[in-house]
Amino acid sequence: MLDTTDRHPSVAQVAQYFEYEHLSSEKLQEVSGMCYDLASYMLRVLPDSPELTVGLRKLLEAKDCFVRAAL
Repeated sequence: MLDTTDRHPSVAQVAQYFEYEHLSSEKLQEVSGMCYDLASYMLRVLPDSPELTVGLRKLLEAKDCFVRAAL
């Protein structure tokens, strides 16, 4: 689970959707896990801002596309 302690609610809201353990196959988990890793890195190095929230949202959209492509 991504650590969103002390993060802005909008950042925490988007971050929750990067979890991937629930996915049905190892391949889907691997694809989604790469986006999780990037989101985790961004949360570690960037401060809360509207740009971080939008960047995470766009990464989430990309993750959804990547997972669908892997189906």
